[in-house]
Parts: sequence; C-alpha cells; structure tokens
Amino acid sequence: MTDAISAPLLNEPDPDLMKGFNRQFVTGVTVVTTKDGDRARGLAVNAYASISLDPPLIMVCIQRTSSTYPALHAATHLGVNILANDQRDVVSVFASKAEDKFATIDWHEGPHGSPLINGSAAMLEAEIRERFQAKTHTVFICRVRHADVNDKSPMVYKAGRFFDGADLTELPKE
Repeated sequence: MTDAISAPLLNEPDPDLMKGFNRQFVTGVTVVTTKDGDRARGLAVNAYASISLDPPLIMVCIQRTSSTYPALHAATHLGVNILANDQRDVVSVFASKAEDKFATIDWHEGPHGSPLINGSAAMLEAEIRERFQAKTHTVFICRVRHADVNDKSPMVYKAGRFFDGADLTELPKE
C-alpha cells in the first residue's frame, strides 16, 4: 500500500497537496522567448501544450510577475524552445533572475524575430492570437508560423529533477 496525502474537506486542496500532485507530472523543458525592442527576453516554462495540428495551435502559461511577462504581453510573436538533454546549463540560465539571459547563449532569430536557442531538440515560432487572464498567470494561445526539429533527445523534468528523454522505456501492452 502506498502512502497518500489527503486533503481536508475544504473548498480547495491544500497547497502542499497540489505541489505533491504537480511533482508527479512529467513534462518537457521549454524556454519561451520574445523580443523587447532589440533585446532578447526569455524564461523557463513547463506550462506548454499543443492544442491542435490543423490549424497548428499551442498554448503557454506565463506568470504575470515574471520579468519577461511585460515583453511577452506586448509581443505579436513568441518562440518555444524544447531543450535538448545536453542543455542543462541553458535551463539554469532561463530559470534564473539574470538580467541578460542571452549573454552566454547561442541563438538566432526566427522568421518573425523571436529568439530561437541553437542546439534545442525542437524550436517553433508562433503568432500570439489570444491572451486569457487566469489569476496569477496569462494563457497565451498562439498559431505556429515556423518550426524546426533536430535529431536530439529532449530533456525531461519531474519532481525537481531533470532526466535524459532518450532513454524512456515503453511499458508492456496489457
């Protein structure tokens, strides 16, 4: 039998229970980027999802207190970089509060000017179509305008730890 944390019967779950729940979710590691005038801006984000393939739509959720938020909210386009398993140093930079996160990062501009990080497992550039306020975050709905996929394995994140996405093993079929 496994130990489970149970929440008191309230209107909302205990914040520690929600943290525990979220730690069980395995996610890719992305860096969302944009330009603020001539300055490249970006942050590490785990709230990324594909919405549809036809049309190609994605969503990202960005905390409104992020230093990158004003630039993203004003932007017409953004970049999403799925970091490769050898880019642990890159995620550390974009998870930090560094003033110029691009100072030590190799990158190039996408067709619409969004910063795309060299060496990523995959990169896309998308046009921001809608913004929805969700309390502390904004949900950005975007139409993909450009995408590149490299022959590199992605980095994976779970419970505060990073993993090499190349060695995922398939479970046997039932």
